[in-house]
Amino acid sequence: MTTTQLSANLDPASWLRDHGDYLYRYALMRLRDQSTAEDTVQETLLAALKAKENFRGDSAVRTWLVGIMKYKIIDYYRKSGREIQSESIEQTLSSDNDDFSESGHWSTPVNSWSDPDAALNQDQFFEVYQGCLDALPNDQARLFILNETSDLSSEELCKIMNISTTNNLWVILSRTRKRLRDCIDKNWFNTE
Repeated sequence: MTTTQLSANLDPASWLRDHGDYLYRYALMRLRDQSTAEDTVQETLLAALKAKENFRGDSAVRTWLVGIMKYKIIDYYRKSGREIQSESIEQTLSSDNDDFSESGHWSTPVNSWSDPDAALNQDQFFEVYQGCLDALPNDQARLFILNETSDLSSEELCKIMNISTTNNLWVILSRTRKRLRDCIDKNWFNTE
């Protein structure tokens, strides 16, 4: 990338216009709160403005901005994890566990999902998916989103979400995935 191209791409006045909607959707999907997503976009753009001299142009500006945003989202979860002293996410471990039969098979059979690739390309699917995420307890949704969208290790996730062991982390994630699966199964694949 030439110096002229690099300086044109690093025009802060164009960042919000060119990347603002994408950054907002990215943050909203992970934070599940409009106000927090807006604040995160603002924090991302401010951090990028401060760091623009360090940008070498090895990636697209949007990729660079998303990279900054990922850290802002992780920082948000770290901060909110320390502030929230409500019920522990680990209390989900003691919930009833009737997901499996005595023989270790699913109690409720998994429906056949004919063409999941086609479903992923449909806006309606993402509306159902978002509704299912919204139906999860807030801490479970946060944990699921962080696990799926960040490069954090299990130990880092445990620390951020105040989970005592990685075993508990994987049990919680497993139960969260099952709840999502059941919700998507009921609201997307079983609708006629």
